[in-house]
Amino acid sequence: MTLLQLEGVSVRFGERAAQYALDDVDLAVDEHEVVCVLGPSGSGKSTLLRVVAGLQRVSAGQVLLGGADQAGVPVHRRGVGLMFQDHQLFPHRDVGSNVSFGLRVRGAGRAASADRVAQLLELVGLPGAQGRAVASLSGGEQQRVALARALAPSPRLLMLDEPLGQLDRGLRERLVVELRGLFSRLGTTVLAVTHDQGEAFALADRVVVMRDGRIAQAGTPLEVWQRPASEFVARFLGFENVVPAVVADGWAATAWGKVPVPAGSAEGEQRLLIRPGGVVLCSAGLRCEVVSRTFRGTHVALRLRPEAGPVLEAECGLAGAPAVGDRVAVTFTPAEVVVLPPETA
Repeated sequence: MTLLQLEGVSVRFGERAAQYALDDVDLAVDEHEVVCVLGPSGSGKSTLLRVVAGLQRVSAGQVLLGGADQAGVPVHRRGVGLMFQDHQLFPHRDVGSNVSFGLRVRGAGRAASADRVAQLLELVGLPGAQGRAVASLSGGEQQRVALARALAPSPRLLMLDEPLGQLDRGLRERLVVELRGLFSRLGTTVLAVTHDQGEAFALADRVVVMRDGRIAQAGTPLEVWQRPASEFVARFLGFENVVPAVVADGWAATAWGKVPVPAGSAEGEQRLLIRPGGVVLCSAGLRCEVVSRTFRGTHVALRLRPEAGPVLEAECGLAGAPAVGDRVAVTFTPAEVVVLPPETA
């Protein structure tokens, strides 16, 4: 069942502004779904969050929560929880007072509030921390307190704005797994904005990629990763092996030579993406020189300079990885090749 619906939502700053911060956006978020919004700076992702929260007026369109139009409904009456990158905890209050703030605003009794705070601190991994001073907490602990505070009033929609942006990578990776499990147990509906693709793909049921105030692609993390909807999305995800191609009869003619494409691919003049995992080292094929190699934990990332065409990104196993300056040959795996749809204006 749909909880949040955006219908033709546009935001323009100033009556004469030619550039829309949001441009005719349609988006639905189902109950118990976790949706993460990605996009470069200025793409409109934070504006979208502010519109849903009621912090930004729309120039056109509707925001519906539970089927009810939110036009004119103030922030505190929308039943949404907000959690920001900088936590925005009250430094002069202890942990318990921070978490219970929203409950007190809503008139919860002292005993009921204390029980709810204890329950939430247990859930976020800070049992018994009610009396601790905010200043004594680490960044990760402050993040957990901010999450507990946002969840305390049982919001029907929890919104996260760069929730883990100020934490180091190791802690972010650990917390995103915990958040995923917590939201699943609680059945929380989440709309999150993040610049971190790994965070979004690990946390979300559905990923929304934005560009210039519009949705460039929406789908499950697997769908977006395996089948980018455009060259923009492919490059935003970090894929660099994109070239012009002419596709016919199961093959693409490219600057790298003939590349096999998946069955049923669109033919004619196209743009072609080859994911690094589809560039396979072999004994005979396109000759290349290794210009760089980077250890990535489970594999080695290579940059190859072919005899013809632009630099290729490739991946290989740790054992037997070639050295910089080595000459290698590569072929291409059709399952890792994507014929990209044409860009639309």
